[in-house]
Amino acid sequence: MAVAQGSRTRAGSEPTLLGPLAPAFEYASDAWQRGILFLDVMRERGNDFREHATQTAPHVLDFDFDLIVDGRTLARPVNYALVRVVPPDGVLIDPHLRPFVIVDPRAGHGPGIGGFKADSEIGVALQAGHACYFIGFLPEPMPGQTIEDIAHAEAIFLEKVIALHPQSEGKPCVVGNCQAGWAIMMLAALRPELFGPLIIAGSPLSYWAGVRGKYPMRYSGGLLGGSWLTALVSDLGGGKFDGAWLVQNFENQNPANTLWTKPYNLYSKIDTEAARYLGFERWWGGHVNLNAEEIQFIVDELFVGNNLSSARIQTSDGVTIDFRSIRSPIVVFCSQGDNITPPQQALGWILDLYGDTEEIRNYGQTIVYAIHDTIGHLGIFVSAGVARKEHAEFSSNIDLIDMLPPGLYEAKFQRKTANVSNPDLVAGEWIMQCEPRTLDDIRALGGNDAADERRFATAARVSQANLALYRTFAQPMVRTLVNPQFAGWLQQLHPLRMQYEAFANTNPFMSPVAGLADQVRENRKPAAADNPLLAMQEKVSEQIVAGWEAWREATEAISERMFMTVYGSPTLQAAMGIDPESNRPLHKAGKSPLHKLLLEARIAELKARMTQGGLREAIVRGAIYVGLSHGSIDERGFALVRRIRAASDDTGSLPLPEFKALIREQYFMLLIDEAAALAAIAALLPPRAEDRRKGLGILRQLAGARGEVTGEAAKRLDQVAALFNVKEHESEVTRIAARNGFKEHRAKAS
Repeated sequence: MAVAQGSRTRAGSEPTLLGPLAPAFEYASDAWQRGILFLDVMRERGNDFREHATQTAPHVLDFDFDLIVDGRTLARPVNYALVRVVPPDGVLIDPHLRPFVIVDPRAGHGPGIGGFKADSEIGVALQAGHACYFIGFLPEPMPGQTIEDIAHAEAIFLEKVIALHPQSEGKPCVVGNCQAGWAIMMLAALRPELFGPLIIAGSPLSYWAGVRGKYPMRYSGGLLGGSWLTALVSDLGGGKFDGAWLVQNFENQNPANTLWTKPYNLYSKIDTEAARYLGFERWWGGHVNLNAEEIQFIVDELFVGNNLSSARIQTSDGVTIDFRSIRSPIVVFCSQGDNITPPQQALGWILDLYGDTEEIRNYGQTIVYAIHDTIGHLGIFVSAGVARKEHAEFSSNIDLIDMLPPGLYEAKFQRKTANVSNPDLVAGEWIMQCEPRTLDDIRALGGNDAADERRFATAARVSQANLALYRTFAQPMVRTLVNPQFAGWLQQLHPLRMQYEAFANTNPFMSPVAGLADQVRENRKPAAADNPLLAMQEKVSEQIVAGWEAWREATEAISERMFMTVYGSPTLQAAMGIDPESNRPLHKAGKSPLHKLLLEARIAELKARMTQGGLREAIVRGAIYVGLSHGSIDERGFALVRRIRAASDDTGSLPLPEFKALIREQYFMLLIDEAAALAAIAALLPPRAEDRRKGLGILRQLAGARGEVTGEAAKRLDQVAALFNVKEHESEVTRIAARNGFKEHRAKAS
């Protein structure tokens, strides 16, 4: 068929007579259709917002669940609840594995983000065979509810989980997202016996920390004059703080994304992005309230006061909340791309509490941190890619983390390839390695100097003064003028709520949109991918983003300069009781003389017990000594360590907590006096040569879990092997016998 002169044929379309104007008409039609579909998605978002708000217990969990404990029925009622997640079809739960408890943040949004899709924290824990529980909350707090009441309720929840899993080999692993992280850390310091490992994802714990030129949220309290504004907003809410203000604070940190990138991404990908966008917005727009007492505690004690990491917070009965009381391993997951909780705020508490890694070990504490290179704040506990990698590795290797000797480690992830030694010992597609670190590695991330610390301390004092002035002179009048109707009216008119309401079906101007959208879907004709106007559209979008980014950088620079100037004033510092010339740390935790005495007693006890034990202790001590030469610990070694628990026929397998205690004790003995601990191995060995051969075979297997034993590790292995007093020509027989013995023990354990 002949085509008229001046026409052109575009990929996937009929010939046209429009000639060079064809791309423009094609783009105009596509843009109009995308606009209608975009408005229809906004309409659905508004309707979802209204429907979500009418639910008694709104959430975004993508899993079925059963209610276990309703916090409203407790002696000190709270709006929290414990539910058990029902495993999807085909997912098998191992009753011997420790349960996981996921706790979502109550930071303005509703619950469920930790399990709002299959590839999530809940999803990967279930796939690893762990029973899963979820702690969520209702939109409205109970009257008089406090942060301490919530902690008591969560302790009751954990007691219930422990009671429901009598066969579990360990206490529950508790995952705290964002603000839930500091909440469970507080509880773990008060009730350490309830916890297995803690995973703290994107959680701020050291609120003043940061570096110049980044992370301006830490300046907000000072620039607003402190927490008096929090009290005012709570009073205007009739004794409740509207969580929408917290959400708006998050959005203000990234105006380019809030005002352009997020809606533009939906508009430009309207044919594929709607479902994902609506799913996220259902959570993002599910605002919840806090009692005035709750938010005031959070702002005064944490955000402005920074008292949590320095052990300066006490409960109502006088108990000090000190993270050094936590006995479980702590996994801190943060990201360089997180502008809400940067690595300095996620990890700075370690510098506040400990002088060096030796002190961490002296407290028997195990801290593992992982730093993502790019993911943003929400991606830490929302991203499917992060769930499949980091969270999946944490779930499948949680017992390895629980077995780590005390100290500071960084978790690294290496992809499993065909060249990896012993790939059958690797769970999943990644190998998790824990590499020892020192406090200098934390300091290298950057932080405040002494002058900055004085500025933040001054801001905290100014906050206290302004709050006292507000409570004395303004609060009585505000509370008199505000009634429930006025408070409800203000809440409904919040800008974030209005942007949802404006596009819902209740707006008569939106009534034609649904019908138009149906017509568009029936006749949808997207522009060709090579349409030059689409490329121009992308360029314009990039320029808009660049403009907003320039605005953000300018306002952040001004904010930082204002904070530094105002609170760096020696006059203001002196007026607030801060010595302008002092370089003394202003938020370091105090040291306990009693702890030093207890430590000395423990060292004496371990020295006396170096020759006590048997073959199991000898193998563990020897394996730790050889393993210390590697500079890291990975999951392949732990997969073989599991088999030690079944290596002694006379005593059988030790329960996991006892085995953990055994490993830590042997590790401490090597730290205290390595030479004496090694020499004492000979006294632990049984007299029968056959038993010693078997033990040495196990030790060789452990040493070779990562591949061929060479270098310093080989020297250490030979040194320990000599203590077993096994004839050299029998070594190969020993290895074969040990290998066969491992297979038998693995079969018995299964």
